[in-house]
Amino acid sequence: MSTSHQVNTAIARFDEVMGRIDRSAAARAAEGRVRARTGRAWLNRAIGAAIAVAVVLVATTVTGVVVNGIGLGGFMLALVAMVLAAGFFLVPRREKPIVDYSDEMTNQAVVQRLDNLLVRKRAALPAPAARRIDAISQQLPLLENRLGQTEALDPLAQDARRLMGKHLPELIERYERVPAAYRSERDGDGLTVDERLVQGLDAAKTALDDLGRKLAHEDLAAFETQGRFIENRYKEDAQLSGPDSSGS
Repeated sequence: MSTSHQVNTAIARFDEVMGRIDRSAAARAAEGRVRARTGRAWLNRAIGAAIAVAVVLVATTVTGVVVNGIGLGGFMLALVAMVLAAGFFLVPRREKPIVDYSDEMTNQAVVQRLDNLLVRKRAALPAPAARRIDAISQQLPLLENRLGQTEALDPLAQDARRLMGKHLPELIERYERVPAAYRSERDGDGLTVDERLVQGLDAAKTALDDLGRKLAHEDLAAFETQGRFIENRYKEDAQLSGPDSSGS
């Protein structure tokens, strides 16, 4: 085996291992985001239940003081009220439907809507597509931050809104409409429905990478300009105030 072939094989193995590491990290990040959201939801419900129980206890105490005791019947009613109040907050509710995309949405709202959609849809997608979803999800915090500082009518923002607000959600929704029994059939290009989904997600990730790079480029250019200004401005001042510039 030639040295060149051995090197290429080693690089290919390294790329494969790094790819697995990257995919695992992305999956863990996505799962962490889901767990964090679930934890926050449970915490909010627990706080609500505690407040409701406290309100019932205070109301019961005040009533008992005013009427000089509530008796066994009142005590039982208070217990039932506390159970109902706690149950109202602790019983999980059905998730609210994802709001429809609207041109009136802010750039940040468009990104947040996509993030919610990806979190909900990920588990129902095949594993290769779920890994792409994880990678896309990792891009969203940066894009949300950048687009939050960008006017909605900016050409880059318009591209981002079309991709994240319409095209990417429609890709996933159209995939879900295909019955599972037909997803293994190949289309005119020889691709299955699952493979077509993965290709579409790959294209979306590449487009989002490009958008993020372009949005960051403006900040990089502004930083470079400011750096050059400060360097030129104060370098000249330092030269003018040097020993040679002082009067004799």
